[in-house]
Order: sequence, then C-alpha cells, then structure tokens
Amino acid sequence: MRKNIFVLSLLAVVAMVFTACSEDELSGESVIKNPATAQTPFDNWLHRNFVMPYNIQIQWRYEDNESDMAYYDVPADSAQSVELARIIKYTCVEAYTKVAGIDFTRKYFPKLFSFLGEFEYSNNGSMKLGTAEGGKKIRLLGVNHVDELKKSRAGLDQYYLKTIHHEFVHIVNQTKDYPRDFDKITPNGYVNDAWSSAERREGYLQRGFITDYSQKESREDFAEMVSTYIVSTPEKWEAMMKQAEGTDKSGREAIEKKLAICKLYYKENFGIDLDKVRDAVIERENDVVNGAYDLRSLN
Repeated sequence: MRKNIFVLSLLAVVAMVFTACSEDELSGESVIKNPATAQTPFDNWLHRNFVMPYNIQIQWRYEDNESDMAYYDVPADSAQSVELARIIKYTCVEAYTKVAGIDFTRKYFPKLFSFLGEFEYSNNGSMKLGTAEGGKKIRLLGVNHVDELKKSRAGLDQYYLKTIHHEFVHIVNQTKDYPRDFDKITPNGYVNDAWSSAERREGYLQRGFITDYSQKESREDFAEMVSTYIVSTPEKWEAMMKQAEGTDKSGREAIEKKLAICKLYYKENFGIDLDKVRDAVIERENDVVNGAYDLRSLN
C-alpha cells in the first residue's frame, strides 16, 4: 500500500511540473533560471519592493543549487510566487516596519528567500515546510499551494509565515542573546530530537511548552514562543492557555513566565512591543484572507 501511495504522489508531482511549466510558458515567463533568462515585470517589482528598500533578494526561479537533490523538487509557479512575495511583504516585512521602523527591518530581516514549488516528503511520512541557513536565508517550499492555503490564516501561518517569524527571532537573538533565565523555567523538559516522539507530540502545553517543537531546546523554545504569539489572536492564545492549565495550572504559569521574558527582551533591547507586532500581523493576514489586499498587482 505504501508503495502505491508513493507512486501516485510521484505521478502527481510530475503532472504538476508539466502543468506549471506550460502555464508559465504561455505567460512568457521562464520558471527555470539560465543565463539567457530575461527580466520580467515581477523581477522589476521585486527590485523596487524588496531589494531597494530592504536589500532582500527573492529567488523564485528554479535553481539546481537551491534544491535538495534528495527530494523531488519542482519549480514554483510564477503567479503564485507573485502572491507569496506580496504576502511576505505585507504581513511580515511591513508589519515589523510599521511597529519597529524601517531601520530595524532593513537591518535584521532575512536577506534571501528561495521559492520551490512543492513541499519535501520523506519516506517516514514527514513533510518539510522550509529550511533556514545561518539566519540569513530561508527556503520556502510548497509555493504551488499558495492559492489554496491563502484562504485561511491557519494555512498561511502553518505552511509559510510562522516559519519566517521563527527564523527572524533567531536572527535577532544572534544580535542580542535572549536572557538565560528563560532556560530555567522548564529546564528538564528539553529533549533534543525526541520532541517528535509520539509521547512528546501530546501534552506539551501542560508541560509548559507552546508547541511540540519547543521541547527540542531552549533556543527553539524562545523562537516558538515569539512566533506563535504574534500569529495568535487573543482568543486563540487564551484557548491554548486554558488547555495548558491541566490539573495544577503549572503549564500555563510556565508559558506565561516565558512570554513575559520574551516581551521584556524585545522592549528593552529593541523598543518593540510584541502586542503591537501581533496586532499588525493579524490585521494584515486578515486583509489577505478576506481579499482586501491585492495579491496580483505588480504596480
């Protein structure tokens, strides 16, 4: 049965490659980078909106050296690349700029994004959403699913935006390390790679961790705390805290202590109010989901 599923998945990927390439050929845009590739209106838009103000590069065309040869990678569809670039600009880059100022965003935001069309699936059934290298480069996978996932904030956050926010926290931490008092709140709960075991995938809130991945190590816990908080509405956050209470409320108390440290860290070191970041992020994500923000315009 497993072999059949894999074969069907591979056939689907091959079909997507031909579909994506044929659509982009009709639009006159090549999704494969080569020396003769011409600049398109999208390339010019990226230069005006990412390179010039923020020195951020977005590689949306397929490049061999940006793909992982261990997986069946496919090019990103050009139309959905436009949409994702605009989503990143509006909900991430400009949300931070609104709250913290353009100098902060220009200095700390990741400088290179690489787009690939499909998520990467392992033989054990796991799916890779993206990767980050050295706090400077982020590979975003599954770009060819943007049209479907943009219909909900949950889809955008889970598959694209939370990854960006998480990695941004790591970059900021490289500039100014987070307080080590954070590590002392749940010191015995960090289990390295065992965070993905069946027993650790449940009950993590009651143990004082905001996500299952937070249990890997304290540095990841800090990044998960911040990134989860700023994409969660007050109602969603409170629902998680209710679940974290358990029988003795220790899980909620631990998470709230961690959040207090995160908020103070951003306020004291960068003058940033995480509540205002959350408000800006959620408002802008709602604009995307509700269709109030134009995802196709290249003006």
